[in-house]
Amino acid sequence: MRAIFLIWSLLAVSVVYPAGEVYRVPIQGTIDLGLPPFVERVVKQADQERPDAIILDIDTFGGRIDGATRIKDAIMGSQVPTVAFVNRRAISAGALIALSCEKIYMSKGATIGAVTAVDMEGKKASEKVISYMREEMSATAEARGRPTRIAEGMVDEEMEVPYAIIHGDTVQLDEIEGSKAGKLITLTTEKAMRLDFADGEYDTFEEVLTALNLREARVTTFSPSWSEHIVRFLTDPIVSSLLMSIGFLGLLFELRTPGFGVGGIIGTIALLLFFGTSFIAQLAEFTEVLIFLAGLTLLILEIVAIPGFGLAGIAGIGLMIWGMYKMLLGNYPTPAEMERAFIGLNIGILGGIIGTIVLLRVFITSKFFQRNVPITAEEYSVSMGTENLVGQVGETLTKCMPTGKAEIAGHQVNVITRGEHIPKGSPVEVIKVEGNTAFVRLISQAYKE
Repeated sequence: MRAIFLIWSLLAVSVVYPAGEVYRVPIQGTIDLGLPPFVERVVKQADQERPDAIILDIDTFGGRIDGATRIKDAIMGSQVPTVAFVNRRAISAGALIALSCEKIYMSKGATIGAVTAVDMEGKKASEKVISYMREEMSATAEARGRPTRIAEGMVDEEMEVPYAIIHGDTVQLDEIEGSKAGKLITLTTEKAMRLDFADGEYDTFEEVLTALNLREARVTTFSPSWSEHIVRFLTDPIVSSLLMSIGFLGLLFELRTPGFGVGGIIGTIALLLFFGTSFIAQLAEFTEVLIFLAGLTLLILEIVAIPGFGLAGIAGIGLMIWGMYKMLLGNYPTPAEMERAFIGLNIGILGGIIGTIVLLRVFITSKFFQRNVPITAEEYSVSMGTENLVGQVGETLTKCMPTGKAEIAGHQVNVITRGEHIPKGSPVEVIKVEGNTAFVRLISQAYKE
């Protein structure tokens, strides 16, 4: 009976406590800036719960360099053993991620390499980007005990790599096409194993577990959370630009109407989504935010306090566009990423212009708006810049030197004189209206004329 009880106890323990635990992290599809937060979350959890290994299931043609470097930093900083399973391919930025792992296993017929940065037309990136990526690959290979020259040859086709040092021995690379100048190095599974760039060939994830003596381990497969999916969607340059356009449109709506309503709420939410996701993905830095806020301040001053549209407005728009463009880029953008950000920016600006026209010409004058938004005819005249206030009499609320504020027809209005200084509390008459600004003169002067 004791023997039977002992056997059943051991079986129960083996069920409750399996032989180890493995975290499986899929790295598939395009590497964008929404992927690093997901990997960082998994690594942080692994450092707390200490599974036996983190296995990255890789099948990617690459993506953003800055996204890959963040993933690499997270992997190399992990306190848990890391393994890359190149299940078909680890190209471009995917090769850097695979190289950052302690062990690399590849399936039959898989490939790894071709890390050089190119634009959407296949043209080589600038030397600055190539130099950075070359040294990044070399440093990662050195840290993991892989051949550094081969790693550099995956980035720069101008390099000639006739040989590599493998475990202290010199190995000629004549049969590797990418070893010659003008060619990038890309390794098949067989060549990667022979050149110490991979540690084994296994066709399935289960075979990798067997190689790690974790065949009976419990496998926890992670996937991006709904919030990480949203971040990946919202950080797309086109979506980000549209968010910014909606934000501008909402703020313009509020500036053109009294009180704080739907336009301000929608605009604020859009801007918070833009800035929030940019910070999460580490696209935006404090400098870019300051540039954008400086431009926004100038534009608001132009609309509210300065009559007409001049240098402040042009400078404000320019600064906002520049800050927004910088926020759509990462630390080391490739030409393809710069082009995509530029296209997204133009789409966002065009969307904002079209939206503004629709808002000012169609929606505000519609019966729906007039029925659902509490606004009087006088308020509409002030907000839309019609000439209904011409001839109205009011009193200055501030000094006008020459700009200031006055109460006209029961409403506070931005005013500007014809050049003279008018003291606070003086009676004035509206002689012309442009936008939200009324041109005024002293009533005493009006009567004299």
